[in-house]
Amino acid sequence: MPSRKQRRRRDKLKRHEYEYVIETETGEEIAVERPRELEKDKEGRNGRAQQGRGPIDRRGRAIPEPSLKRVLRRGAIFAPVIAVLTYVISQDSGNVAGTVVFNTVLLLAFFLPFSYMVDVFVYRMMKRRQERERGR
Repeated sequence: MPSRKQRRRRDKLKRHEYEYVIETETGEEIAVERPRELEKDKEGRNGRAQQGRGPIDRRGRAIPEPSLKRVLRRGAIFAPVIAVLTYVISQDSGNVAGTVVFNTVLLLAFFLPFSYMVDVFVYRMMKRRQERERGR
């Protein structure tokens, strides 16, 4: 059986709009108006984001433009993973080190441009979607 604290959390999650509440000593919750500073801050963020800084995802965060720096960073993250996988797969061959390096470089040669093209595709798609919504 859930505790009183767990029930309050569950009830709060089921509300459609979050509201600020104060709990009295008897356990009763009293609704309080939302502080104006928070409302202004939220409006300010939305206003700045809507001024054309770039497309925005569903969470309200700006999608950065595709860049070579980000793609190379992603490649640096995946290169060791690719190297380990090629090492595990190619243990039967005689020259393991040369095979691993060659296969890793070959796979990265396909991965990096493909990754950049996916970033460009997503960025353009979100930009078109945002322009379409603004036009309504």
